[in-house]
Amino acid sequence: MQQLKAVLELIRLGEKLKMELRHSWLSNGRQESVAEHTWRVSLMAMAIESSLPLKVNSEKLLKMIIIHDLVEAYATDIPAFETMNNSEVKELKMKNEIAAIERIRDLVGGETGQLFYNYWFEFEQKNTYEAKVANALDKLEAQIQHNEADIDTWLPIEHEMTYMLGKHTDFDPVLTELKDLIEAEGEQKLKEFGLDTEALKSKKLRHDNIKINIH
Repeated sequence: MQQLKAVLELIRLGEKLKMELRHSWLSNGRQESVAEHTWRVSLMAMAIESSLPLKVNSEKLLKMIIIHDLVEAYATDIPAFETMNNSEVKELKMKNEIAAIERIRDLVGGETGQLFYNYWFEFEQKNTYEAKVANALDKLEAQIQHNEADIDTWLPIEHEMTYMLGKHTDFDPVLTELKDLIEAEGEQKLKEFGLDTEALKSKKLRHDNIKINIH
């Protein structure tokens, strides 16, 4: 009975992801929830699994995807562009999310709670093929959603981010090919909006070179 009560509390926690909004809009103009994003990343994983060049543990992959954003029920969603060039925000985000996954582990309890905790850290550390795939799909789905939304909802930094997906997919040829298709759709949208995509690519390349020289 106690374990079932914990399950029910977890489900109630999950409802918060239906209310937690991302910095993404749908094609009908409504803002996207975290739960909707997570669901479609899961769908992408199921759809692409058979095309991947390496065998993937689909159960682990799906569990990792479902769990990775659950911390946002406590820690809220922080858009990627807010942490890209701000180490303090990035560090605070990680601190809050670690505290959140610890709360979730303790809420669920037992082996299942520890499994949630382990999968979340595996996703973050990206040391396994499943974690790398999960991270790549997470970033690709976000760009797909931008491509589907009205470009007026995009921030200027998101114009550049259209060309920043490769670092998440370059470990896998199939995901790279998918990235190229998604990037091409984004580029077409930018061109139709009258933006200089070559200038955006050059700006992104300069940023990459600066990071390489720093490291």
